[in-house]
Amino acid sequence: MKIQYLGQNCFLFTYKEKNILCDPFYNYKKAESGFDISAQKIDYILLTHAHGDHIADVEEVLQHYPEATIIGQPEICAYFKTAKNTDDVNLGGSAKIDDLKISMVPAHHTSSFPDGSYGGVPVGYIFRLPESKNVYLAGDTGVMADMQLFPQLFGNLDLSILPIGGHYTMCARKAAFAASELLKTPKVIGCHFDTFPAIEINHENALKNFKEKNVELILPKLGESFSI
Repeated sequence: MKIQYLGQNCFLFTYKEKNILCDPFYNYKKAESGFDISAQKIDYILLTHAHGDHIADVEEVLQHYPEATIIGQPEICAYFKTAKNTDDVNLGGSAKIDDLKISMVPAHHTSSFPDGSYGGVPVGYIFRLPESKNVYLAGDTGVMADMQLFPQLFGNLDLSILPIGGHYTMCARKAAFAASELLKTPKVIGCHFDTFPAIEINHENALKNFKEKNVELILPKLGESFSI
């Protein structure tokens, strides 16, 4: 699996030639990421919750790729009337793409659309790859006791993608605690930081927090890609 960071909580996951775009918000700093929505086909749109910085570019994706399938909570899937294809998963359920299973798990946050309508509950996802490889995409969340159940339910979390900006989500210190003590994950890609003044972070302190917990923290640059 290839993972490309496009800002905030927007990632492009590529698995067996299928592209899964999470929480589309790529236009905000696309001059820095270099991302061009017309340059690659989007097969799936994966949504964690309804806030504007997570759904801003959904309609544009659908304009370019009307056959793309939205994966998300029933309320989110129902909201996007222009979507031809949806997979309305709910907590405890999973979507399947070939031999990749994407399981929906809880997140502690809020969720409403920019127009004020109800966006369902916020969630995260665990990508369950063959050979017992697991990637946890937390979405927007604070620390929660549920996290300690994830490795018990799904197996080792080889990589976790956690928000670290504070103010609206966990800060780096709390995320480091969650990674080490609850998720038992060895490596974290940070997200939801430095996008707006309220979530700007001290990179040196963030790296220190994770180092103290013996967890590797990656602070991705816009457009940077990783493989697992």
